[in-house]
Amino acid sequence: MTKLYLVGALRNPKVPVVGNRLRAIGYDVFDEWFGAGYEADTKWQEYEETRGRHYHEALYGREAVNIFQFDLRNLNDSAIGVLLLPAGKSAHLELGYLIGQGKPTYVLFDKVPDRWDVMYQFATKVFFDENELIAELQDKLPEQFDYEN
Repeated sequence: MTKLYLVGALRNPKVPVVGNRLRAIGYDVFDEWFGAGYEADTKWQEYEETRGRHYHEALYGREAVNIFQFDLRNLNDSAIGVLLLPAGKSAHLELGYLIGQGKPTYVLFDKVPDRWDVMYQFATKVFFDENELIAELQDKLPEQFDYEN
């Protein structure tokens, strides 16, 4: 089964919904990062600030390195990526990493953005309709995306 990394935001409730739709058409979807909860990043920052640690120190602390390695391992193991908007800086960095690996990537916009950006052309294809994304990925045989490191 082809592994698909669903990239998004902890505060986007559509992540598990889209993840379930992608699983239903035959993908092994990695979206477990969403289980940390919508406040995970905020709570991590509060904890580190309470400890008196600067962002630079916290970024290389055990918790942050562990989470980064977990996500990186799953990015590397995935054959395809889908960015679900709205999403922030981390999600865009992850999508860029997948693109840099030469993996097919797709972007699903939640709406036409107020501020347009031409760089989404780096993605294999962009969508503004969830059903169209699902149809596109369903029409492709998952084996087409098998990717070996």
